[in-house]
Amino acid sequence: MRNLFLSGLARASALGTVLVAVTAAFATSAHANNVIVLNSGEATLSLIDETTRQVVSTIPTGKEPHHLMATPDNSSLIVANSVSNNLMFVDPKTGKPQRWVEGIEDPYQVGFSPDRKWFVSTGLRLDRLDIYHYDGTNVSIAKRIPLAVMPSHIAFSSDSKTVFISLQVSGEVAAIDLATQKVLWKMKVGPVPAGLWMTPGDKYLLVGMTGADYVAVVDWRNQKVVKTIKTGNGAHNFRSLADGKHVAVSNRVASTISIIDEDTLTNVGDITGLMAGPDDMELSADKRYLWVTFRFAKHVGIIDLNNRKLIQTIAVGRSPHGIYFFDRAPNGS
Repeated sequence: MRNLFLSGLARASALGTVLVAVTAAFATSAHANNVIVLNSGEATLSLIDETTRQVVSTIPTGKEPHHLMATPDNSSLIVANSVSNNLMFVDPKTGKPQRWVEGIEDPYQVGFSPDRKWFVSTGLRLDRLDIYHYDGTNVSIAKRIPLAVMPSHIAFSSDSKTVFISLQVSGEVAAIDLATQKVLWKMKVGPVPAGLWMTPGDKYLLVGMTGADYVAVVDWRNQKVVKTIKTGNGAHNFRSLADGKHVAVSNRVASTISIIDEDTLTNVGDITGLMAGPDDMELSADKRYLWVTFRFAKHVGIIDLNNRKLIQTIAVGRSPHGIYFFDRAPNGS
């Protein structure tokens, strides 16, 4: 089967103008650690110097870059361009483009299984899940699975046997066996499920309800919602606070962030006073500063977790979504 990672270089002529712009941008932006922000409404990424907290350059991407994911060896950061049907690999420290990969159809959310054998991509627009073999460098398609309606976010079991997918329109979560690429089950969880989070020991699957004001707690082994945790309207996505106990959930409609205790499965506090549409989050290596994209406000914000206050905002592009920086706290409990 054709190796998709190697075939990506074929579009070099079409990228001529992009490469010229990128070369110019990096005359001033090659800092040791840039914050990388995807502006999904503008087909660009913003690079912010983490130390000065200033935007140092804006670089073209493919159309509608929504989510990003570091490769398992941290040598690259993958930007998933959902409408362009391709992946853009950038340096995870500087944001400098490395290469392009074609033939990845509608990559909305992407992820690697913990054992590094599988690369998974949800097709939000195509109602499909694509599972690829991963050999440490390249991917090849294993199976394309129809999965309605609007598959969006991804979580894996720690043994890499199962991948869970939220289905936004049908209000379900689906479980897929990675070895056989077969749908094991689907279950109703609530209105517009989005972000997924596995609690320590794979005990429960947390599901952010963007169409409601809570996180559903799913006993995924028995396919049952055992509890709901009230957060704020538009509960959307998760980020570990890397303390072994707490995970943050962004509430896009309420414009708040809730802190969930993973042991007691309770909301232990809300961060308020935010701009509109908090979405994806990233945590500084010292675990003090939580960076967040404000999807509806064209800004990124920095929250001081010592007092849970928004201390700074930085203007970026339209509809900022994914955010990443290399010098980060681990995204796990």
